[in-house]
Amino acid sequence: MSQASATKNIVVIGAGVVGLTTALKIQEKGGYRVTIIADTFPTDAKTIKYTSLWAGAHHVSHAAEDAKQMAIDRETFEVMWELSASGGPAEHCFYRIPQVDYCLDGREEGLDWMPDFKKLSQDSLVGGAKSGSSFTTLTIDTPAYLSYLLSRFLSRGGSIVRGSVQHISQVIEGGPNLFRYSKASHEPVDALIVCPGLGARTLGGVEDKDVYPVRGQVVLIRAPWIDFGRTISHVAQGLWTYNIPRRNGDVILGGTKEDNDWYPAARPETTTEILQRCLELCPELAPPSIRAARPGTIDDLRPLILEEGCGFRPQRKGGIRLDVEWVQGRGEGKIPMVFNYGHGGGGYQSSWGSAAIALDLLEKALAEARSH
Repeated sequence: MSQASATKNIVVIGAGVVGLTTALKIQEKGGYRVTIIADTFPTDAKTIKYTSLWAGAHHVSHAAEDAKQMAIDRETFEVMWELSASGGPAEHCFYRIPQVDYCLDGREEGLDWMPDFKKLSQDSLVGGAKSGSSFTTLTIDTPAYLSYLLSRFLSRGGSIVRGSVQHISQVIEGGPNLFRYSKASHEPVDALIVCPGLGARTLGGVEDKDVYPVRGQVVLIRAPWIDFGRTISHVAQGLWTYNIPRRNGDVILGGTKEDNDWYPAARPETTTEILQRCLELCPELAPPSIRAARPGTIDDLRPLILEEGCGFRPQRKGGIRLDVEWVQGRGEGKIPMVFNYGHGGGGYQSSWGSAAIALDLLEKALAEARSH
């Protein structure tokens, strides 16, 4: 059998951080021809339909006592830590910083594996926090990182197709060419990888009603003097206040967690609230020249605003879906459909770990298909 005929045709639905990372993981394993089909890609203008561009983001796992999720997040951190190394090809996408987490609910975050981890003493807690910790982490310049993932995928021979998939059967029967040329591909699809984010609610053949949006509003400011992260939170109350600096000098301020809130634009009153909360947590956000003369106010922050916006975190009851279903292929046999979605607000911090599981599921499924 020739190498070309032995190569399996894999189609990934979705080009968010999870879809791109999963496509890369499969591609770089070898033996696969991978195509991504999506209606939005990282270099497109920002849209509410594409959550990954709106993320902060930093790597701070919220898995706590969920050992499986923590392992996924930890594997991802290790990959990103290596990517962020000085002189590496993705160094520009990351910013290694000291981080302080304050917990209003007194929870244990389970982050003692992070670099330079220390528990905070009671006399160093602020804002009514009952526990806290400090550690070194990394932040992600999400537009730059998504473009890095896409370019890495393309440079290794990956293909992308812009298309709005209404039902998985369209991809299975028609392949990528259905969306390129409005006619079926000659080669059949050997496996389908489903990473549609919030689209899993409505994608035909999936229609997972356990998926729902958690609206998150953020404010992007220019504050290159900020070189640290700070967060205060209460899980049960959905309260999250944070600053996330990027290597390029921009800082993401947030945030909100609003279940099933579909409003697709920034609310001015929420922006004001975010600025107020963030300034209380981090007075250093005010320009140094102002702080030298007096305490900063939110009016001192407004001229620094570059952008306000929001994204819909693709949350799922029960957590990430990572499993396989067998569906009818183009011919007589069935093909595996691997699901990797439902990451909520943790898409970046679980991306490489969940991609590794998706690859393992794919390889086991294809091996099972060959044994029949």
